[in-house]
Amino acid sequence: MTTEIGVGVVGAGWMGHLHTRAYARLPHHVTDLPLRPRLVTVADPVAAAGADHVARYGFARAVTDWRELVADPSIAAVSVASPNSTHREVGVAVAEAGKHLWIEKPVGLSSSDTAAVARAVHAAGVQATVGFNYRMVPAVARAKRLIDDGRLGTLTHARFRLLTDFAADPSGVLSWRFTREHGGSGVLNDLAVHGVDLVRHLVGDLGAVVADGDRFVPRRPVAPAGASQYVRAAADAPTGEVENLDFVSVLGRAVGGAIVTLEASRVAVGDQNDYGFEIHGTRGYLSFDFRRPGELVVAAGGSYVDQPATTWAAAPGDGDFALFQPGAGNPTGFDDLKVSECAAFLRGIAEGRSGGATIDDALAAARVLDAVAESVDKRAWVDLG
Repeated sequence: MTTEIGVGVVGAGWMGHLHTRAYARLPHHVTDLPLRPRLVTVADPVAAAGADHVARYGFARAVTDWRELVADPSIAAVSVASPNSTHREVGVAVAEAGKHLWIEKPVGLSSSDTAAVARAVHAAGVQATVGFNYRMVPAVARAKRLIDDGRLGTLTHARFRLLTDFAADPSGVLSWRFTREHGGSGVLNDLAVHGVDLVRHLVGDLGAVVADGDRFVPRRPVAPAGASQYVRAAADAPTGEVENLDFVSVLGRAVGGAIVTLEASRVAVGDQNDYGFEIHGTRGYLSFDFRRPGELVVAAGGSYVDQPATTWAAAPGDGDFALFQPGAGNPTGFDDLKVSECAAFLRGIAEGRSGGATIDDALAAARVLDAVAESVDKRAWVDLG
């Protein structure tokens, strides 16, 4: 028997569209889910953005104040896809209202923000899923299975990268992402948080880190109110200071002993969504590139020297691949990852648990990011205890 669950979405930008499309597509892909989402309310301070969601997706209404959405008794589950600086306030309010929470990373701008949301979630007894969508890639699911099955032996060292160019143009305006108040630690919150979560998911918790970082574009043209980072200004426009990091490089030691490196950049000219990892063990190796999301390169066996690597195609049995495609070699896309997250969220609600990446996963990642930021400032190793 399928039960309807009223859903609200806070934030009608790009990520709000992804969450909403995931709810809309979910019944097409997951036919055995006991909950069917019903789109009730979208909240965005820009009225036209909310009206667009109503017209496109069939929400019952749009509001400009997210508090109206949270107060609505017909809504039982809320997606938070608003700007990073709002995540603590909205996330806490959603949990305290007794509603289940699907919230984008980062859950606030610091570990104290994330801890506040985690406390509210646990105190209310609601379920929470966090938008660490790269966990949901079928090839990543296969990588985790191979690691957990011991196919690589004991993990020895790993490299993770998240390199892209969305902020590489110095004429890009000083949007909210480049301020401490609204963008927090910059590339740490934007990109490195995904890498830290993948390290934890695949390799294990980090015990200590040392890091360095920089602002390679230290000043940007002053932005009009509400401007996107993709807006470009004239060469003679007045400028303001970029307050957070463009790039970070991290060296860490996992609790299990593996040595981990992680790089993240938002100003990597020539790289577009160059996200991936290489993980080595005593018996093998695997490699993943998000730009080729249906492939995983694996060398595993007993040869040690001159051991060949094979490119495996994602197939049914790898994560949620079978929800979208019937056989290996068919592509899945970024939107599909959000459908998988949505399914984990609602299935978790139905089963009385948090599905997918949890609020405690987000808190663990946030604490690592705090340690990385401290290391950049102190130029020293920081123990995570």
